[in-house]
Formats: sequence, C-alpha cells, structure tokens
Amino acid sequence: MKYETVFILTPVLSDAQMKEAVEKFATVLTDNGATIVNQELWGLRKLAYPIEKKSTGFYALIEFDGEPSIVKKLETAYRRDERVIRFLTFRLDKYAAEYAEKRRSIRAGKAATKEEVVTETKEN
Repeated sequence: MKYETVFILTPVLSDAQMKEAVEKFATVLTDNGATIVNQELWGLRKLAYPIEKKSTGFYALIEFDGEPSIVKKLETAYRRDERVIRFLTFRLDKYAAEYAEKRRSIRAGKAATKEEVVTETKEN
C-alpha cells in the first residue's frame, strides 16, 4: 500500500539536526520493510496557528510503500520524539497516488531546469 506522511519539526533545530530527524524516521520505515518512494524537505514555514507557542516549523514529507502495520510503528516513533510538533500519515488511493506521481515528475523537471541554468551560468 502507498502512504504519505507529513510531519512538522520544532523550529529551534539546526539544519543538520533537522536532516538527522528526517533520516531517523526514514530509517524507521526502511527497517520495518517499507520502501521510500519520495522524500522532500519543505523547510521552515509559518504555521496556520501557534502550536506549543511556536509560530513556525520545519516541514518534511515522505512517501512510502509498505504494510499497514508500519504506520503504527512510525507514529509511535513520532510520539516519542520531542522534536516533532505535529504529524499526519495517510494511505493514498489510486487518484492520490497518480497526483503524487505527477507532482514528483513536475518537481524533477523543475530541478533539471535549475541545474541546466546553473551549469550554463558557470560556463559563461
């Protein structure tokens, strides 16, 4: 089954600590037999409303394939980690999975275009 999980980390973390936390949750998934399809760091963003007296947080998204039992283990890991402010994990139906795939391909196209521009600028 395809799943997508989004979580918000506390804004007081350094860049390295934030990436380490994301890797920790990716490792929880892979250790339990999931395959990670996509991983995105959305960076520091403003929250819609204050959570634990914080108005910003580091957003991260992980798409993965796995058994339903993995979700419970992942959410237990979220609850045990004090760096996580909020999290949401949901199963993708066929339409959501198609949309996620389109979104990934668009992002990949934009990233390739940016790399081409950077390469051309360095050459000139």
